[in-house]
Amino acid sequence: MTSAVPVVTDIAYQDLLDDPYPIFRRLREIAPAVFVAPAKLTLVTRFDDIMRIERDPATYSADNPASLVNKVMGPTFMRKDGAEHAIGRKAIEPSFRPATIKEHLAPQFTAIAERLIDDLSASDEADLFSALAAPMASLSLMAMIGFRRMPWQTLADWSQALIDGAGNYAADAEVQRKAMQASVDVDAAIDAVLDDHRSHLNPSILSSMVNADPPMPIEDIRANIKVIIGGGLNEPRDAILTLVLGLLENPAQKDSVLAKPELWPAALEEAVRWISPIGMYPRRVTRDVDLSGITLPQDLQIGLCVGAANRDGSRFAEPDRFDVTRPKQSHLAFGAGPHFCAGTWVSRLTVGKIVAPMLFARLRNLRLRAEAPPVVRGWVFRGPVTLPVRWDA
Repeated sequence: MTSAVPVVTDIAYQDLLDDPYPIFRRLREIAPAVFVAPAKLTLVTRFDDIMRIERDPATYSADNPASLVNKVMGPTFMRKDGAEHAIGRKAIEPSFRPATIKEHLAPQFTAIAERLIDDLSASDEADLFSALAAPMASLSLMAMIGFRRMPWQTLADWSQALIDGAGNYAADAEVQRKAMQASVDVDAAIDAVLDDHRSHLNPSILSSMVNADPPMPIEDIRANIKVIIGGGLNEPRDAILTLVLGLLENPAQKDSVLAKPELWPAALEEAVRWISPIGMYPRRVTRDVDLSGITLPQDLQIGLCVGAANRDGSRFAEPDRFDVTRPKQSHLAFGAGPHFCAGTWVSRLTVGKIVAPMLFARLRNLRLRAEAPPVVRGWVFRGPVTLPVRWDA
C-alpha cells in the first residue's frame, strides 16, 4: 500500500541556503519524496530513487513548462526529452568534441589561468572567489560561447542573476526582476555576434548552434545560451573553490594529492560529490506513479536533490566527510541519463587538470585565513561565496 507525499512546514528557507545537509538528512529519513512548504516543491533526496527517476524520462519528464528555468530562460533543451532534447544536444556537440577541447580550448584555458595566477602572485592574500574562480569561469565560458570581449564581471553577473531566478522558489520579486533583466541583456549580446558566427564557422557554441543542420531557431539559441551561462559558469567556478576548500581543510589529503598528481581527478570528483555545485533540478511527473512506497500524482512538480543524494549514507560511507581516498563510486553531481551534463569533460579539464594544480604549484604554502573563514551558501546551487586565503610571497 502506498502513501501520500508527506508535508514538512517547520523548515526555514534561510536554513536551506545556509546549510541544507541536516535538512536533507531529515527528509531522507521521512520518505522518498517530501513536500517542503518553504520551497513550494516536493523534494526527492535518496540516491537510488533519483537514479530510478533518471532512467525513466517517460514518467519523470524534463519537459516542464512550469519550471522556473523555463520562466527565466525560455524553452531550453535541458527542459526537453527525447528527440527534442537530442536535437539540442547535437547542435552544440561540435564545440564539445575531445579534439576541440584539446586543441582549441585547453590552450585558452591555460593562458587564462596563468594570467590570473600571475596577478595573484604579486600579493600574498586574496579571496579566491573574486580573484580566481569567478574570472576563470567567466572568461573561459565567454570564449566557449563566442561572445565579444566584455568585463568578466558582466557575464558573471548575468549567470548569478539567471541561476538565482531559476532557484527562486521563495518567489522573491527582486530576484525575479534581476533574472529577467539578465535575460534581456544576454539576448542583446547574442544578437551582436550571431551574424559573424553564421558567416564564419568556428569552434564556438554560438557558431555550432547557428550552423547546425537544421539551424537552431533564434528563440532556442537564446534559451540554450542562457542555461549554458547559468550552469556553465557557476559549476566550474564552484568546483574550483570547493576542491581548494576541501584540500585546505584537510592538509594530509592535500599533501597526498600534491605528492601524487595522478590523484587530481579523484580529488575533483570527491569535491563535487561533497558539495555539488548544481544541487537540485526539477522534473514533472507525467502519470500517477509509485516511488518507493509514495504515490506521486500526475503533473506533480518534483525537485531531484542531487546534492542530498551525493551525501546519502546508504550510498557513501561517512558522506559528510571530504575524502580523496574514497573508493571510486559514481555520483550525481553532473546529473545522469540523457541529461548528463554536456560540459562535464570541460569542467574536469579546467578544474582538475589546469586551475587547481597550477594554483597549488605556483602559490607556496597556500592556506586558509583563520580570521576570515570561508562562507558556503545555497541549496539549488551551492558553493563557497568567499574563500579568503594566504600564501608565502
